[in-house]
Amino acid sequence: MRVAGLVLAAGAGRRFGMPKALVRHQGRLLVERAIGVAVAAGCTPVVVVLGAAAADIRAVADLGGAVAVDNPDWEIGMGSSLRAGFAALTATDASAAVVMLVDMPGVTAAAVRRVGSLADAEALAMAGYDERRGHPVLLGRSHWPGIAQTAVGDVGARPYLRRHAAEVQVVPCLDVADDGDIDIPADTREP
Repeated sequence: MRVAGLVLAAGAGRRFGMPKALVRHQGRLLVERAIGVAVAAGCTPVVVVLGAAAADIRAVADLGGAVAVDNPDWEIGMGSSLRAGFAALTATDASAAVVMLVDMPGVTAAAVRRVGSLADAEALAMAGYDERRGHPVLLGRSHWPGIAQTAVGDVGARPYLRRHAAEVQVVPCLDVADDGDIDIPADTREP
């Protein structure tokens, strides 16, 4: 089964004060890091959805062979980015997509591989961190149209996954990843 990587990196990062895709953390831009994780995990193709500061991101970031897709409706929220990513992926032969958020630098290639190992067109899976469920999230191709219909505003696949909770497989990833996100500049400080 071919597993695509889908990196959502279109937001303006209002709480952070700049688009998070352009935030440098541990020596790399967050967008470069997320793409690198998807590539290292064997995802193909890797699609990155850009919106706010798309031209700046293209000018300064090494997108590492990822297919960059512009989301003209990025201001509406994450749902529009998910729909833009699915639209780009429908032209591929990917049977599923592993979705990653650009502001979660603790997600590793090992976690993406674990979640992605369940890939097929009917798959729904997400990483588990003890009692929490989080990213990466695996969405089988047959679910993309239904998710696209429910992904509105700043809501991604969450409502669809809740409605299909019995089908969602949780893959333990706490031993290989961290689901913390970067919300404000203080979150980028090194320990």
